[in-house]
Amino acid sequence: MSVTKSEFVDRVASASGLSKKDAGAAVDAVLGSIEGALQSGEEVNFTGFGKFHVAERGAREGRNPRTGETMTIAASRVPRFTAGSGLKKAVK
Repeated sequence: MSVTKSEFVDRVASASGLSKKDAGAAVDAVLGSIEGALQSGEEVNFTGFGKFHVAERGAREGRNPRTGETMTIAASRVPRFTAGSGLKKAVK
């Protein structure tokens, strides 16, 4: 089971007393701020919740599953999330 963005906005509106429009704007602002920070190489750390950061994934060799041919997969930067202790305890 997963929560869609629309359902998440409804939950934020309900929990905060904001209108759905204002809650949607707040959710978009938070997501945009996290994305902007990651694009500029910064980490976003919410103590007890977790940390968003960018990891470097090195170049590596892979195989084309259709042909079995060896190919090089280029290095890339990928977003990562590491759960904090508070979130881990809440999920347990």
